[in-house]
Amino acid sequence: METKEIILNDLNHILEIIHSDSLTDEQKAAVTRETVEYFDHYVSPGWLQYRKSVSTNGATVEWKDHDEFCCGLYGEEFIDCLGGFGIYTCGHRNQEIIATVKAQMEHQCLHSQELLDPLRGYLAKAVSQITPGDLEKCFFTNGGAEAVEMALKLARIATGGRWFISTVRAFHGKSMGAISMGGKGSYRVPYAPMVQQVQHVEYGVAEDVEKAIRNLQAVGEKVAAVILEPIQGEAGIIIPPEGYLKKVRQICDDTGVALIFDEIQTGMGRTGAMFRCETEGVVPDIMAFGKAFGGGVMPITGIICRPHMWVQELIDNPWLLGSPTFGGNPLACSAALATIKYMLEHDIPGQCAEKGAYLKAGLETLWKKYPTVIQEVRGIGLMLAVEFFDDEIGYSVSKGMFARRVLTAGTLVNSKCIRFEPAAVISYESLDQVIARMEEALADTKTGMNL
Repeated sequence: METKEIILNDLNHILEIIHSDSLTDEQKAAVTRETVEYFDHYVSPGWLQYRKSVSTNGATVEWKDHDEFCCGLYGEEFIDCLGGFGIYTCGHRNQEIIATVKAQMEHQCLHSQELLDPLRGYLAKAVSQITPGDLEKCFFTNGGAEAVEMALKLARIATGGRWFISTVRAFHGKSMGAISMGGKGSYRVPYAPMVQQVQHVEYGVAEDVEKAIRNLQAVGEKVAAVILEPIQGEAGIIIPPEGYLKKVRQICDDTGVALIFDEIQTGMGRTGAMFRCETEGVVPDIMAFGKAFGGGVMPITGIICRPHMWVQELIDNPWLLGSPTFGGNPLACSAALATIKYMLEHDIPGQCAEKGAYLKAGLETLWKKYPTVIQEVRGIGLMLAVEFFDDEIGYSVSKGMFARRVLTAGTLVNSKCIRFEPAAVISYESLDQVIARMEEALADTKTGMNL
């Protein structure tokens, strides 16, 4: 352990920078140098290597953000089409949401864990009001994988089943239970054996779900739940055939199996509806939500379930499902409440639908113009993907976009795709800039790779 004097000196150095309204060139240079050094030494050298694969200078330090923009330490302004993997639907540093969080900070930040914290109850009611059907009972968590873990545990305790049916190329997070549901081998293999009672089937084929359940039940196994993304996000924005969700819902009803929808990325307006499952009129037994739920200001996720899933055992022991110390804390709940209000008042789902259609049309025009570079454009709302013919083309285009100050990145399960998930508040002028800069990046890649 270092001496107290050395530690305090280091802390005072960074706290002074945080509290500064503006930084000197000397301070900016120090922050850049120290960030690279500390990531390499104390975080992960691999992160720097990854950043170099999409960055032209290898060390852009982000420092400020607003609306649809993410800004570097030296004032570089990037149009953010990565959107923190979908968290900035209401924009960066949404002032209405921040004002609510600041107001909450004036009288309480975290909760006692024993007394009744009112905002959790108000937020649970609000979530019940904006979700489809009879979804009602809420449990709040901190990250998406944690929400999925709670969904899996709830399904087991409510049904008595043990098996789960998931899909190939699915992504539900990287904690042990969540990655067990995941459908990419490279994320699963290092941790095997994991949760063993999981069977993966092809996404979009309802008959495969039914066959998997029937076969397990035929040999005496009990299935707890089917877990699905209404649109597979990290697989490359894969939209299933129309009617798929309804068919799976009916299969689950017929076989006595719970249905879990992972709406962590698709929910909160991203695809043009508050939750994607609404578009097919399907209500799951359990739904996980997150990403944009905290308004891009506070981390908060959770699950909501139908009343029959909240069984007597959970009533008898409220701690049984889980007890995350920071889950549903007052600051996070205040952000989520303000987010829901902002989304309803500003029709965020409608903005996602309209601006998504505009952006998709522009990307499809580029697809027609560069058919040897782009393989496909797909998606809905502001959850779009451009797929290339191989990974290297995708890396080249991403790097070209970064050089032109547009942030985007590949999807985690399908690196041939780059995603476009900008804020719903993005201006049409910025969307035009994204399309124009994308064309320049495509032209460079076509020439440079002789496509």
